[in-house]
Amino acid sequence: MEHEIFQRIENSKKPDFSDVISKSFDLYKKYFTQGLVHSLVALALMIPLILIIYIPLLPMYSEMIQNVGNPSYQPSMFEDYSIGAIVGWYLLVFLASFVMQAVNMSVFGHFFKFLKKEDLKTNEDIGGYFTLLKENFSKLLVLSLATMGIAIVAMLLCYLPIFYVIIPLHWIFPIFIFNTNLSVQDTVKAAFKFGHKNWGVFLGIGFVCSLLSSLGMIACYIGLFATMFFPYIATYVTYRDTIGFQEGDDVIDTIGVVEQE
Repeated sequence: MEHEIFQRIENSKKPDFSDVISKSFDLYKKYFTQGLVHSLVALALMIPLILIIYIPLLPMYSEMIQNVGNPSYQPSMFEDYSIGAIVGWYLLVFLASFVMQAVNMSVFGHFFKFLKKEDLKTNEDIGGYFTLLKENFSKLLVLSLATMGIAIVAMLLCYLPIFYVIIPLHWIFPIFIFNTNLSVQDTVKAAFKFGHKNWGVFLGIGFVCSLLSSLGMIACYIGLFATMFFPYIATYVTYRDTIGFQEGDDVIDTIGVVEQE
């Protein structure tokens, strides 16, 4: 039997570009502190993983720094490393990237659930930053592999297909967060169904949100922590006002709740 989310996607209304951006700004101002905290937590968890990746390369960087200004110097890159060490490093990068993605999804998945609880005044238990990771680690891993695999295949096909799949790939994460009972296959299927239904509008919203989230670079990049979570808020607003949420046997009338406020 097909999951009810497919029917909700089929019946969902087309999102209004200006309405999504306006409501996202309202929630951004209202929950700025929580958004900033989630961004800082994600950064704090990323730093050790990034260090693990770059520490093996320190000798090479040290050599490059020592030879700055030497016109005859040619960077050795990986020439001083054995084949086994090079392969091991690439495997380390590959594994670390998956861990970072899973941790990031868990932290901002908590942010999504926080937004839903506070915005719609629900009583659900949203757990902690790592609840999603602990309860759905295998699904997160498979979804990460699926997302990367689809993106790689799209890029291998002369890059053009990546523009076709980039929107549906974006929706895999939020659809999974709000429907953790979905199988991996159904999550990907629902993301593509929803992404393709409003591809043009989503592309416009994504472009504007990317510009707004990058405004933090003006403040010597430190300001990015104050803007990087805005796209997550816009994603939440879009999901809330189109697909909506399912609680037990009743669908929450999210649009009505928002209008009453």
